[in-house]
Amino acid sequence: MSTVFRSIVKTALGVVARRSYATQATSARINRKVDYEKTPILYKTEKVARDAYGLGSDGALEWQNLNQAVCNAMHHALKTDDNVILFGEDVAFGGVFRCSKGLADEFGGTRVFNTPLTEQGIAGFGIGCAAQGMKPIAEIQFADYVFPAFDQIVNEAAKFRYREGGVRVVMPRSPSQAKGMLISSILNCNDPVIFMEPKTLYRAAEEFVPRDAFSLPLDKAEILKEGTDLTVISYGQPLYLCSEAIQSLEKEIKGLSIELVDLRAIYPWDRETVLKSVNKTGRAVIVHESMLNAGVGAEMAASIQEGSFLHLEAPVARVTGWDVHPGLVFEKYNIPDVLRIYDTIKRTLNY
Repeated sequence: MSTVFRSIVKTALGVVARRSYATQATSARINRKVDYEKTPILYKTEKVARDAYGLGSDGALEWQNLNQAVCNAMHHALKTDDNVILFGEDVAFGGVFRCSKGLADEFGGTRVFNTPLTEQGIAGFGIGCAAQGMKPIAEIQFADYVFPAFDQIVNEAAKFRYREGGVRVVMPRSPSQAKGMLISSILNCNDPVIFMEPKTLYRAAEEFVPRDAFSLPLDKAEILKEGTDLTVISYGQPLYLCSEAIQSLEKEIKGLSIELVDLRAIYPWDRETVLKSVNKTGRAVIVHESMLNAGVGAEMAASIQEGSFLHLEAPVARVTGWDVHPGLVFEKYNIPDVLRIYDTIKRTLNY
């Protein structure tokens, strides 16, 4: 059973000499806005993009933002397999974020169509279509609206695992990742997939993306930057904040080397890659926007404690949203920022 729920989110033992890291504040501005034009996370040159995807010098690339990459992936899926259908609130008009722009015109109203304002109906319809062999893409306009559909997702989609597989939850960090992972979710995976799209990256994140269709694994983390002193693990938009914090620290502390891991798959997550990295560095900091209590980082911290205990030089640290429900005006104080990540990394290094 293959259903894709697209949801848009806001969002060795031994004696080791302790480093005496500097304690004075760095001269760099810490909490500056992410410069998406300069971040090393995005493929800003054709050479970098070709190297990343193993393309030859004649490999076709296109400059896309995340919004365009999502639309491009769904266009490929609809064109490749007649069993693929797309439905949700306003998708036939191009979607509230224009991710399905032009798809209804090309593929017709029987394959790309609007639904009533009923998240549980959208999810339930998608599950039924998938059970009959179709490949539905059920768009939930905002992640905040998905809660009425939890009965369908938890009690129906998830429990098909005992017959056909299991639910997967993934979140891309960039346009190229969105294209490759969404194609895999729709065409290559028999499990229901909850595909989370960070809406803040829709137009902010731009890079070179392979023009031809390609797929990426839905169960593998990716090491974005190798390091030896500490591992930072995150996913989605906070990766850009982590990268900014790491750059500031490595600029301040000579010789410091921090590894950055993109989890990509939130569930089931890639324990092997994470534990291998932490076993190498001996320190781990987990960063995500969801709350501290029962968040993704809680399970990861427990698994790291179980699998890497003898390698740890410091407790596993977490930088997360607070366990509160803030108003929109206070959101910037709730979710992680560069300064909180910077301070947590530094405390972990100095433990």
